Parts: sequence; C-alpha cells; structure tokens
Amino acid sequence: MTQPFQLTGKVAIVTGSGQGIGESIAKVFAGAGATVVVATRTASNGQATVDDILAAGGKASLIQVDVGTSAACAKLVDETVKQHGQLDIMVHNAAVFGRHKIEEMPDEALSHSLDVNLKACFWLTKFAIPHIRKQGGGRILITSSVTGPRVAMAGNSHYGAGKAGVNGFIRGAALEYAQENITVNGVEPGLIYTSTMDPEADGHGIEAVEAYIPMRRMGVPDDVAYAMLYLASDQASYVTGQTIIVDGGGLLPENPLYA
Repeated sequence: MTQPFQLTGKVAIVTGSGQGIGESIAKVFAGAGATVVVATRTASNGQATVDDILAAGGKASLIQVDVGTSAACAKLVDETVKQHGQLDIMVHNAAVFGRHKIEEMPDEALSHSLDVNLKACFWLTKFAIPHIRKQGGGRILITSSVTGPRVAMAGNSHYGAGKAGVNGFIRGAALEYAQENITVNGVEPGLIYTSTMDPEADGHGIEAVEAYIPMRRMGVPDDVAYAMLYLASDQASYVTGQTIIVDGGGLLPENPLYA
C-alpha cells in the first residue's frame, strides 16, 4: 500500500508563503517530501520560511515576487523550472484584502485585488501547465475563501467577488485539464487565526468571535495546509473541480443563535 499523502520527488510553488496559511502550506508540503519554492513579496518573511524548512531537513528555495502581473507570474514559473528542473504542483495562496465601501473604492484598489486574488489564477496556471504536462500530470491548487462564494463581509465586496471568481475558475480549469491527469481544486478557509490578525478580531474579541463557531475555536493555518496536502497527494487523483470548506462548522447554523 502506498504511504498516503507523500509528495516525495515533487516540486511545488506556494505563493504568499512568507507567513500565515501559505507558510504552513509550504512547511507541510516540505515535510511530506516536496521541494518547495517559497514565492512571496517580502523577501525577509520568505527567507524565514525557507530557513525553517531547511532546519527541519526539508528542501526549499526563495523567489521574491508580486504575482499581481502576468509577467511576474511567468518569471516565477521560469525561475522555478531553471532552479529545479520541473514543476508538479502550483499553489496560489497569495491574496490582498483592504476594506473599501463600494462607493468609496479607488479603481486602483479594485484592480489590485482582482489582479492578485483572481487574475493570478489564470496567469499562474497558464505558465505552469506546460511544465506540469511534461511530468505526466500534477496539481493546481488555490486558496479560496468562504467570503464571496458562501457569505459576505461589509467592505470586502471586491475580495468576495474575486474569491467567488476563484471558485468559478477552479471548475472551468478542472474541466479543461481533466483528461491530462491535471487536477484543479481549492480550499475555502473560514476564520483562521494568523500572526497578522488583530488579536481583538476587529474589535469584537477572539472569544466573542469563537462563540459563533460550532467548534468554539478559530482555525489555525495547519488546518488549511493539511487539506491542501490531501488535494496535492496521489490519494486525491480522482478529485477535481472541487473546494473543501475548512471553517469549524461556521456555515452550518441557520442563525448564529444556534451555533
């Protein structure tokens, strides 16, 4: 029987892996045997992730990049293949937030949000697919969100629209590449506590927020990373065009009073 959830011999790019969810994905993938390219905008954060992976006996390298343009995405893929000779797994996790009411939203903020959160899915996939195809198949994975596809948050309509678009992209791309052993899937995180989050959870307090989650805790980045590991593994070879919701049951109650 094949040892489950192993990525030995695979090369994976993880965008936005200098902190938070992306950092956990990079470390979990490296722990499963993958060579991980830590692709992040802030070099110091990315290098810290690389150093942790190397110290744990894993394999990783850093490419500093802002995936908000097609050219940057192309360069990221090219540099990865030059360094490691192959590409098997593309994980687009990088995202931008920033709250803006619709009537007050600058065009630049809208464009940047859609560039990074949605359009980069197209760009990264476009440039990654030829290399993944050479490997006889592989994985495209995207960090989506419950915000947009399932629920809404005031001041985040641009973010939610982008993430809803991500889910549409996942289904469309999965259909296009299904016959080539290339699967396209994603994870929809709910409330995940990261080091960059306001410890007061936007002024409400962590305990007050957790009271609305059936499991009575916010998630941690590893909760998302291990769902990604499953989707990246050989054991998920017959899963494509899907998203896994990782939210501690947050979407289950019809009314918050019944959480």
